[in-house]
Amino acid sequence: MLLEFLCSNHKSIRRPVLFSTVASKDRSNMELLTSFNGNDILRSAVLYGANGSGKSNFIDAISFVRNLVLNSINHQPGEGIRQTPHKLETASTDSEYRIQFVANDIRYAFGFVLKDFLVKEEYLYFFPNGRRTKIYERKAEKFSTGIKFRNKLATCKDVLKPNRLLLSCAANFSNVEEIVTAYNFFRDELIIYTPETSDEIWMNYSLKKLSEDEVLKTSVVKLMRSLGVDLCDIKITIESPENIIEKIALPNFLSDEFKEKLLHERIKAINAKVIYKAFETDLLSEESTGIKKIIAILCPFIDIMTKGKTIVCDELETSLHEALLQGLLHLFISNSPNKKSQLIFSTHDTSLLDLDYFRRDQIWFTELRNEDRSTDLFSLAEIKNVRKDKRFGKGYIEGRYGAIPMLNLNFADIIPNLK
Repeated sequence: MLLEFLCSNHKSIRRPVLFSTVASKDRSNMELLTSFNGNDILRSAVLYGANGSGKSNFIDAISFVRNLVLNSINHQPGEGIRQTPHKLETASTDSEYRIQFVANDIRYAFGFVLKDFLVKEEYLYFFPNGRRTKIYERKAEKFSTGIKFRNKLATCKDVLKPNRLLLSCAANFSNVEEIVTAYNFFRDELIIYTPETSDEIWMNYSLKKLSEDEVLKTSVVKLMRSLGVDLCDIKITIESPENIIEKIALPNFLSDEFKEKLLHERIKAINAKVIYKAFETDLLSEESTGIKKIIAILCPFIDIMTKGKTIVCDELETSLHEALLQGLLHLFISNSPNKKSQLIFSTHDTSLLDLDYFRRDQIWFTELRNEDRSTDLFSLAEIKNVRKDKRFGKGYIEGRYGAIPMLNLNFADIIPNLK
């Protein structure tokens, strides 16, 4: 589970912003919470804000940390860490990232500071029995370990570089269980979804899973019918590379060596038909973007719900009818077999605010500060005098919580031709 995330000097985020899934003292809608070490934890959170206010940049910061943990081991000497500071700052200003999470039922705290596109500081702690224990602390290229981990990271000294995270190096060049657990959280348990980069990958994943698991496919069809999609079946065939090569009739002038290379490199072709009562459609070429998206995301969602992972989504509603989005959200909140699963997403769909899906501490807003156009982040629970039974959607649209553009704007005053 994700417990907390803080960042600063990342794109539109200039000063530190803090997101937390630790619940407030509000006792309403307790069924929306899970627990860890005596604390109530939010299982879902939704992020609203005007276009350009920094919603996507906040999610991008989480994705940036994940990708740096997984990939910085591959950075070459002299290569800087690709990070975008705020427009009014430079790379010489510290960019800070902190994250706290639960892995294997133990709390971890990981963080680092970048300066001039290199790692200035880094730390990793864990909390066995609720007490903070140092795994390592780092300054530039020098690091120290806690007593329990003394001499266990010696193999990392030669591979640690200013452009690499120690967590990335240690997970690959040591065998410390706690470090592997922390690394695996970023690799396997923290899932980032963005429409631009995830749709095709998730579709391929889902179709492959559906082709291999008839029980899963039956469940997906049943779930889609419950969401109002009246299909009967999904038929999937995956052609082998050999068959594809035969079909495209490679020219004779290609050498046998090149044909062999092409044979092994060519991606398998996936064909999928959506079966309705009276007809069938080709999923990839004939179906609506909404149907394609719901099929693409259901298998990953089932995996996340079953295994207790955390998914962070940017604009989850893209290409989805609001009824499908509400159904998907209800499915996650009410039917997850693993109550440690979490869904954190940004959206513009204000209809969700007037459903019984969120507490005040689950509703978050991004807003641009007037003085420097930097992103501020806050929850509805931080705003005073908001009643628990209030229609949050109406209040948001009316601008009572900030974070929304063009309030009371008369376009006729701006564009004379409209008068």
